[in-house]
Amino acid sequence: ALDDAYDQALAYCLEKGFWNFAMRSVQVDSSASVVPTFGYTYAFTKPTDIRRVHSVSTSETMDPPLLEYVDETNYWYANSDPIYVRYISDDTAYGGDLSLWPETYANYVAHRLAFRTCKRITGKDPDNDLRNDLRRALSDARSKDAMDEPPGFPPEGSWSRSRRGTRSSLSGTGRGL
Repeated sequence: ALDDAYDQALAYCLEKGFWNFAMRSVQVDSSASVVPTFGYTYAFTKPTDIRRVHSVSTSETMDPPLLEYVDETNYWYANSDPIYVRYISDDTAYGGDLSLWPETYANYVAHRLAFRTCKRITGKDPDNDLRNDLRRALSDARSKDAMDEPPGFPPEGSWSRSRRGTRSSLSGTGRGL
């Protein structure tokens, strides 16, 4: 039962956070074989090990983020070439490497496996205690993982921007916040 549930549980758990141990940054060059027929100028083939995108940019430092791109099944489309993508990877050198997993993340995966296999092993549906334990394990893993990140600053508020006379890059685009 655990073997059958493992791949799905790992994929699910990797998608639930921006885990530092699974984060990968790559430069993606435009595809020579895929040419967009309208809209954007370039098409980019997605890496096969991608589980969740963290950020896309035209800069290696990922600052500023690229806001004008489209994400479709196997490709990203943009008007810049190359693009840089930071994402959660399930590759065996990143998220798929169990030796890189912090204990709290391994505990979360164990709880997810217990949740997925509970009925098959015990004949009973997962109870509320198991659901709550799973939520706590995810919260604990995310909290500990966040402590490994560099310090960040909250986004500047609209009042501060207006005092300097600058406007949000999203204003007037119909995107909302």
